[in-house]
Amino acid sequence: MTVISRALALCLFLPVAASADTVVVTAAHMVDVVAGRTIDNVAVVVVDGRITAAGPTGGVTVPAGARRIDLGPLTLLPGLIDMHVHLTSDPTIGGYNALKYTPSFWTVLGVANAKRTVEAGFTTVRNVGSGNYDDVGLKQAIQRGDIPGPRIVPATYAIGATGGHCDTTEFPPDIHVDTPAVANGPEEIRAVVRKLRKYGAEVIKFCGTGGVFSKTDSVGGQQYTQEEMNALVAEAHQLGMRVAVHAHGTDGINTALRAGTDTIEHASLADAESFRLAKQGKHWFSMDIYDDDYILAQGTKNGVFQESLDKEKLIGRKQRETFRAAVAAGVPMVFGTDAGVYPHGTNALQFATMVEWGMTPLQAIQAATVNAGEALGRAKDVGALTPGRYGDMIAVAGDPTRDVTMLQHVAVVIKGGEVVKDAR
Repeated sequence: MTVISRALALCLFLPVAASADTVVVTAAHMVDVVAGRTIDNVAVVVVDGRITAAGPTGGVTVPAGARRIDLGPLTLLPGLIDMHVHLTSDPTIGGYNALKYTPSFWTVLGVANAKRTVEAGFTTVRNVGSGNYDDVGLKQAIQRGDIPGPRIVPATYAIGATGGHCDTTEFPPDIHVDTPAVANGPEEIRAVVRKLRKYGAEVIKFCGTGGVFSKTDSVGGQQYTQEEMNALVAEAHQLGMRVAVHAHGTDGINTALRAGTDTIEHASLADAESFRLAKQGKHWFSMDIYDDDYILAQGTKNGVFQESLDKEKLIGRKQRETFRAAVAAGVPMVFGTDAGVYPHGTNALQFATMVEWGMTPLQAIQAATVNAGEALGRAKDVGALTPGRYGDMIAVAGDPTRDVTMLQHVAVVIKGGEVVKDAR
């Protein structure tokens, strides 16, 4: 065999580089959430799922042979991010009604909710609590392309103290319920953090105070000590994970902030000291201020415990007033709805409530895009239409920086350069 023939034979076994999948999305307008302005006549180039160029069409080079998606008069935004969802929960199944369903039901329910969520324009979510590691399973199925859904940052189980908000407190002692994330004391807590990470958690969620939907505790009462919170946060950070704390009460919020918790969920009774600590360490508030309307309107019909409804009446208005004060004080804010407490796929209803209680439409949009990407620790991947990030984007009619309710009617959803929904 000659040198040339040997070379030709070798080439037959060399892998052939596949041509890159290139998509060019054009639209009349684009909200630049980083700069805080709207750009006209834009193009976004996505190669193998990530953005390589974005801006006015005159300044963007379109690769030859690229697939084109022309959105005409619509306005482009980054794919939205909800920092607080429970994909395997359903608000219409409240209280003891959940006992009618077999454990595998909740996993199947999560499949339907994931589809509703991404089609509503939320291309990334942080799932802060689910049983049976269901959110990890959903993430894996979505990544494989088996089911439609958003990018999921899973917390798996939420960690909590015995008898606390993250424990099961609605049954007598002769009924045993498995609670794999209930832990007390620094060493038990550290061990649970390690276990959750082992089985797929990418963020740690814990309950620092009581809550609305736990039957027996005080909504604002602190449930972990400073020492316990310090241990939990230190262990999670050492393992490269960020931490979210469920916290309504002032003392629990401030204890969690001093421990270095990255996001405060709910933050209903935060005070001036909470604001100072949050700004000092750039800890983010994730405040689900739309929920009150749904819970009080539908809770009785849905079977929610009366104790929970009473707590919601106590806390809902105060949380909104705290939100307004936090925005005025310049506290870092992200978008988190607690979807699962109200229906999945309607996440965008909260934008209007955020504007009603003190934000501009642009600030509300930034909370669900660039701010959320930073708070997740994934600013290189999501949160803006800039080179390097995933080609996740949505399109709406008109200008959402003037009328944020337009985000309730997303016309087109694109994830990684692939059209997920086109309702034009």
